[in-house]
Amino acid sequence: MKLFLLIGSICAFLFVAIGAFGAHALKPRLEAGGYVDTFNTGVQYHMIHSLAIIAVALLINQVGSSGLLTGAGWAFFIGIIIFSGSLYTLSLTGISVLGAITPIGGVAFLAGWVMLFIAALNM
Repeated sequence: MKLFLLIGSICAFLFVAIGAFGAHALKPRLEAGGYVDTFNTGVQYHMIHSLAIIAVALLINQVGSSGLLTGAGWAFFIGIIIFSGSLYTLSLTGISVLGAITPIGGVAFLAGWVMLFIAALNM
């Protein structure tokens, strides 16, 4: 529980920092490259899944640890790294091939939600 609470808190902190940095310091660069929407998508999914990790931590605290809850927490974290990370990198570098790995992060998000759903069924 503590590990996911720490990971979720760090991810949420980074969401605020990255979002603010993008909105202020990077805005001209993102606009020039046409990547504002791409960057914002990464930020949006980053925060949603930071909160999901925190929710997993709270669930583990309430109902106890399970492989499904632990798997969901790790899937959300991996999704943030791959999905949001690839969108951030694509937005800043313009390397379009990075868009090819973004769906892997999306699949990790989906897997996390499925595991959370199954865990809820088993409660």
